[in-house]
Amino acid sequence: MSGLGASWNPNCAAGPTIGIAPDVAEPRPGSVRAMCPLTYARAVADAGGWPVILPPMLELIPAHLKRCHGFILIGGDDPRTESFGAPTHPKATPVHELRQRFDTELLNALMDRPDVPTLGVCLGMQMMALVAGGTMDQHLPETLKTADHHYNDAKHGIALTSKGVLASIVGSSGGVQVTSHHRQAVSNPGSLRVAATSEDGVIEAIEHPDRRFFLGVQWHPERTKDEAVGAEIIRRLVDEARLNNIY
Repeated sequence: MSGLGASWNPNCAAGPTIGIAPDVAEPRPGSVRAMCPLTYARAVADAGGWPVILPPMLELIPAHLKRCHGFILIGGDDPRTESFGAPTHPKATPVHELRQRFDTELLNALMDRPDVPTLGVCLGMQMMALVAGGTMDQHLPETLKTADHHYNDAKHGIALTSKGVLASIVGSSGGVQVTSHHRQAVSNPGSLRVAATSEDGVIEAIEHPDRRFFLGVQWHPERTKDEAVGAEIIRRLVDEARLNNIY
């Protein structure tokens, strides 16, 4: 079953509100659309949270922060890096400017709210790193012989590199594998720390060293079958939101 009802959890309406920052597209001039795969909402609902897809309106960020107990920044195209001190690679597919501005301002606001659990997925993780002062490898095929291992949902192993939130979720289970579909990767996480790398050294996860849950992952946990690196990540986000808030 592919409808939302296939994984509907009736208890999620009483759970913490998880704001999902969507992607933005403009199929024709003046027709700006907010878009979000329902897999994110399904994963949050299954974990007992109340998923809300946020209007990407800059003036509403204070209201989003007031009403949401946790946040997810979803995947998308490639970041525009001029505002972070580097030209955008000519082979990049730049994300819509509104999407980038919204994610940037939301993340800057969340930096002052250390108790709000936040998850970045794929582009969301990359935006976390850039806002934290990090840098990007903007075209892996130019710098990595095994770039194809990270494209077309190829499966590859990851190794944990810190004892933070990701390690507490994954535990000591060995042979953890993820699938990826990206041509860019974080090369330096800035003030964040590396939480996991792939077998060929690509940064697969980053986290804030001093927060309970500020995590970015390069893969897509909302559609990953291995629960340790899939549903458990979403569950921990919702659990942290539930612990830190009265709603």
